[in-house]
Amino acid sequence: MDNKKYNSRMLVTEIVMVLAGLIFLAPFYFLFVNSVKPFGEIMSNSASWPEVFRWENYSKAWELTRFPEAFTNSLLITSISVLLMALISAMGAYRMVRSDTLFNRALFFLFIAAMVIPFQSIMIPLMRVVNVLGVNNSMFGLILTYLGLGAPMSLFLFHGFVKSIPLEIEEAATVDGCTPITVFFRIVLPMLRPMLMTVIVLNCLWVWNDYLLPSLILQRPEMRTIPLATFAFFGQYTKQWDIALPALVLGIAPIIIFFLFLQRYIVEGIAAGSVKG
Repeated sequence: MDNKKYNSRMLVTEIVMVLAGLIFLAPFYFLFVNSVKPFGEIMSNSASWPEVFRWENYSKAWELTRFPEAFTNSLLITSISVLLMALISAMGAYRMVRSDTLFNRALFFLFIAAMVIPFQSIMIPLMRVVNVLGVNNSMFGLILTYLGLGAPMSLFLFHGFVKSIPLEIEEAATVDGCTPITVFFRIVLPMLRPMLMTVIVLNCLWVWNDYLLPSLILQRPEMRTIPLATFAFFGQYTKQWDIALPALVLGIAPIIIFFLFLQRYIVEGIAAGSVKG
């Protein structure tokens, strides 16, 4: 009786999980099937399977969005921003944990407090600072802005994980003649790998799909990222769904592939940080 009861519960759980998975996958179905339809068919019946697959929609989206250029811009901004964010946050968290002074505690508290400030409340002052620094309409200014906005969360995640690293390992390396920088890069940073990959994946999802910050800072057409290039098909009165949807598929495909390859690190990093930290 216990086995039957257990099996019945497991069966119900599996059915519920499958249904939940189908619900979450439904938007991808609508996105794909409508990306290969003509405009009239999208408007008449968006849920049906395409009568004829119009793959030329993708070639049009590729040309109109200047996809190679937009992809290169997004790739450069995302990779540089995320790597700098992860490295600087890891070094900052390591220093705050190992040098437990009153100043470092207050600084860590300020980073945590910054996480609860809505972006909308600092958007106008932020743009004024960007203009004063003269980094408006440049990738450098956008990357610098991402570093400032993304550092608090990244530092918070690293801070809890650094506490799990035994101090004796670092002391032994110091006795062997390692400098503090060598200890961090050769001893600490490899041990931070689960959380490092978690921070990289989460920030990649944010930066790659972000529309608001690039629209505020990047004004020149040749500097457009993929979200900016895709948004050009959504006007005030007309929406070119037959071109916009293929552009959306082209834009999200790289980040989905990246996420599928590295998703296990998110679970490992969060689980390790919650248990050890």
